[in-house]
Amino acid sequence: MAEGRRLRIGHSPDADDAFMFFGIAMGVVGLDGWAIEHVLADIETLNDRAFRGELEVTAISAAVYPWVASTYRLLRVGASVGRCYGPKVLARVPLAPDDLRGRRIAVPGRYTTAFLLLRLYLSDFEPVIMAFDRILSAVARGDVDAGLVIHEGQLTYPALGLHEVVDLGRWWADTTGLPIPLGVNVIRRDLGEATAESVACLLRHSILYAMLDREAALEYARLFGRGVDAETCRTFVQMYVNDDTLSLKPDGEQALRTLYAMAHEWGLIPTVPALDFVGQ
Repeated sequence: MAEGRRLRIGHSPDADDAFMFFGIAMGVVGLDGWAIEHVLADIETLNDRAFRGELEVTAISAAVYPWVASTYRLLRVGASVGRCYGPKVLARVPLAPDDLRGRRIAVPGRYTTAFLLLRLYLSDFEPVIMAFDRILSAVARGDVDAGLVIHEGQLTYPALGLHEVVDLGRWWADTTGLPIPLGVNVIRRDLGEATAESVACLLRHSILYAMLDREAALEYARLFGRGVDAETCRTFVQMYVNDDTLSLKPDGEQALRTLYAMAHEWGLIPTVPALDFVGQ
């Protein structure tokens, strides 16, 4: 293999991402001339690495793209989209949404789309930055007044006796009439058009393979599900790996434009980026 022909793909060690990359992980699909290296890290770590342009291909929070658009292009394939669902704010005791004002709320990273949505929803709160997988227990112990949960915590929180205060995906849909793209995949601009198109096809074929061999892919994905049962894993994967993942739809594009326009108007992002997509 020629020196420098290494394609590092960053993604989260979560069930939905594991499902998407099943075909690549199993060696069923690949990219001629490139050695593919999976780089597994939580989404905020991947966001941070994207600021530095470290990885050739990576998942990022959709909220990060305005900061990295000069380095990366958007891949139309691989987006995580919530349609009337998304990150949830949970509390130890029942609260009304207005009760969140002024409260200490645990959030899963400064640059996550979840945090951006919460800032659009609620201006008066004290964010407590912590790793996403610590938030449920922090809320249950009463270390914080509420917590903003992502990943499978959106499904598993009732087991801890926690209460939903607001579903930000539902709020976004009610407010805009649009889905919410939470995560996107991006590719570095310096790889060029031909390689970018090939990578888009690679990711699409990996997802299609997982969909065709769904049970095996779900069994593999469950290894990354942090102890969730098979049915919860299936539900979570279906939430975020679907037709929107194969190719971001026009309303998904409009949702990105709307998110960036709103966030820029509120002074939460530096600019409204052009949506420069690769793939069909």
